[in-house]
Amino acid sequence: MTSVPTTPTPRPWVLLFVAVCLVAANMRMTITGVGPLLDQISSDLGVELATLGALGAVPLLSWAIVSPLAHGLSARLGMERAVTVALLALIAGTVWRSLPGGLANLWLGTALIGASLAVGNVIMPALIKRDFPGRLPLVMGVYTALLGGAGAISAGVVVPIAGIPLGDGTLGWRVALLATGAAVPVALGVWVWAVASRRRASAGIVVEATSAVPAGVDPDGSDPDGADSDDTDAGSERRRSGIGRRVWRDPVAWWVALYMGTQSSIFFIMQTWLSPIEISRGYSAEAAGTEVMLLQIIGVGSSMLVPLCFRGRLRRSLPALIPVLGSLAIAGMLTVPALMILWICAIGIAAGASLTMSLTLMAVRARTAEAATSLSGMAQGVGYLIAAAGPVTFGWLHQMSGGWSLSLGLVLALCVVQVLVGWVAGRERSVLAGSDPA
Repeated sequence: MTSVPTTPTPRPWVLLFVAVCLVAANMRMTITGVGPLLDQISSDLGVELATLGALGAVPLLSWAIVSPLAHGLSARLGMERAVTVALLALIAGTVWRSLPGGLANLWLGTALIGASLAVGNVIMPALIKRDFPGRLPLVMGVYTALLGGAGAISAGVVVPIAGIPLGDGTLGWRVALLATGAAVPVALGVWVWAVASRRRASAGIVVEATSAVPAGVDPDGSDPDGADSDDTDAGSERRRSGIGRRVWRDPVAWWVALYMGTQSSIFFIMQTWLSPIEISRGYSAEAAGTEVMLLQIIGVGSSMLVPLCFRGRLRRSLPALIPVLGSLAIAGMLTVPALMILWICAIGIAAGASLTMSLTLMAVRARTAEAATSLSGMAQGVGYLIAAAGPVTFGWLHQMSGGWSLSLGLVLALCVVQVLVGWVAGRERSVLAGSDPA
């Protein structure tokens, strides 16, 4: 007699939730810790600071290149194995980046870190959609808050770590960068444990079900003539590949991608240039750095606002309302710079909520986990390509004009575009409607 599952098995969601949180906490720490150490890296390697400044764009370009490929990796390995591979690559990239030697280790290690994070960026929202369907906005909010919170912590601790005395010197920037990945092995271990527990639970409840096998079908689930009743591996692969291609022609997917691109560009512009703006207005480097930290911390808190608000009638309008606050903040920076702290708080709220809203749209605009990974890969590939151009364009406008008004005008224009895109993306529609089975 054959044993087959007859009822859905309760998933070990608590352990899986802890694993998701640990993965999220490691999705930004290895890259946000680079900026505060650029001066030390420049002095140690004898490289101009302006050249090393481009190091911050390497993860964004890696995300733009690798994100569209993550759906195919997920289709071949499965989402859980793909995340496992990404965490292993993240460990390897973090170690590689800190190895002694010239610039090659620093740049190539950073590129590998970016590629590994791209896979996690794409797959985690789809996995959350699949495993936490009844708690989607809440889990996505916690996930996003941990992205920003852990990133802020990393930016704040790398310089003290690098300055810890060791013999006649200090630990240095290499050890500090290595420390940003110290928690990745813990996340990997808990992730593997949670995935194994989930699989054991899924296989745990079985019943004797010979009588439940339909007439004309052998107990092994195949047609008596030899045809498998399920999709063949080749057929399943073709269907997954088709989803990955069709999403690039779907208008809903492009609206989500544009929303992702505008919000990412605004965030990385402010993250990169807020400190120079404040220093040019007479602030000390320490005070300017504190304001950047404030921007990140407020963004962490605002990430949790989306789960509270994304319900009822606000589901439709929230994607457009969030960047309205960002528009007011940038307009305030241009017209009443004396209230800069207020405007930084406002843009921080908008930035954190926008990121959560972007990831939530990737989940709710797809009806299946497969469609979600495809949409996430496409939207993040396009989004981070736009984001990589944002800080560069901002700096070019500043250099050309000699002031900040024209550059901040670019950010204001991006906020307005995000409002318009958010109004369209907020419509209750799904990608691949009519072609992807619900």
